[in-house]
Order: sequence, then structure tokens, then C-alpha cells
Amino acid sequence: MNIQIIAFDADDTLWHNEPYFDEAQDRFCELFQNYASKQELLSLILNHQVKNLPIYGFGIKAFTLSMMEAALQLTNHQLNGKTMELIIQIGKDLLLKPVELLPEVEEVLTALKGKYKLIVATKGDLKDQHRKLHDSGLGHYFHHIEVMSDKTEMDYEKMLQRLDVTPEHFLMIGNSLKSDVLPVLNLGGHAVHIPYHTTWEYEKIDFEIQHTNFKAVEHINEILNLLV
Repeated sequence: MNIQIIAFDADDTLWHNEPYFDEAQDRFCELFQNYASKQELLSLILNHQVKNLPIYGFGIKAFTLSMMEAALQLTNHQLNGKTMELIIQIGKDLLLKPVELLPEVEEVLTALKGKYKLIVATKGDLKDQHRKLHDSGLGHYFHHIEVMSDKTEMDYEKMLQRLDVTPEHFLMIGNSLKSDVLPVLNLGGHAVHIPYHTTWEYEKIDFEIQHTNFKAVEHINEILNLLV
């Protein structure tokens, strides 16, 4: 690989994220446990999230609005003010969660800095992702942060044009096969998948990836051996 730019996904690649959303959904399920089973409630939230992606995009604010819509559907639009306030608080608490780095992230970034141009390429709320990068203490490792509305081939293509790099010189590292790997491979770039122990249902795929530009590792420090 003749790599010039390495992009890291942020949530669940550099720091923990999905468990916070799992906790938030558990709180929602507790509020509405008398309306449906937990599985049905989780499915309802997911359905609203997926339906709203073209309008709200990704991130905590979009998630909170989807919870609100799910609650309105459950209560036949009889949602009281107190419960509405509790749902909003779930979203606010998500936005205030501390940033907890994943193991060996900083050691890997230290080893790569100066040898490659490092960037963050992530989805979500612009303000929240910038806040997390600041709070992580990792900002000085990165040349650029790209908060994308989505991670489609077109989104990556536009980003690569802004970075003035061709796909064959670009490597994307992340925990989502759907968002961090497939679009980049389709453009002719390189991708490394680092699994996280829990994955949002929307980001799952049901087939195995076979591609010469694709590598799968168990831990982030393994990418150093791939780049030697």
C-alpha cells in the first residue's frame, strides 16, 4: 500500500460510543415498558431512525427526535409534558457523556503521526463530534476532521477531492463494514475493519467482504504491522 492519508472513524474506533446509546434506549424502554416489549420498543425506535435519516441525518439530536416520534406513536399522540421532558433529558445526557478512549489508540496515533497525514472521518452532529475530539485530547494528531452527513461513495469522493488525494493513496479505518469499508473499497481505496463489541443494527451487513484492498484486524495496534 502506498498510503498518503489515513482516516479514522471516531465513534467506537477511537472512543466508546454505542454503549451510551444502548443505555439511552434502555432508559426509553423503562419509560414505556407498559406499552410494548423491549424488543418491540427497540424496533420502533430503529424504524423511526431509519425513516428519518434522509431528514435528520445521524447523531444524538436525530436519535432524540426519533425517540420522541416513537413515544408519540406509542401513546397515540397523548404524550404528556413530563414524559417528553424525560426523553429530552435522555438526549441531553448523551451529549454530556465523557469521552473514553479505546485501548492503544493514542499509542497508534503517536506511531503514525509524521509518517502519514491523519484525519478523522465521522458521521453525527457537527458540534458534538468536534466536542468529543477536543475532550479526547487527540486533536493534535489530526490534520483535518470531516463530519459527514453520511458515508456513501459520493460523500467519500467529495472528501477525497477536498483532500486532493486519489483513492489508491487513501486508507479508511473503522468499526463499520457498511460505512467505513464498503464505500471506500468501491472507490478503489483501502480499508481496515476493527470490530467493536456492539454495533448499531443499521450498520450491520449480512455478507462477507472479499477484496484485495481490505484487511480485518482485532485490535487497532495491528494496523501498524500492515503499514510497515
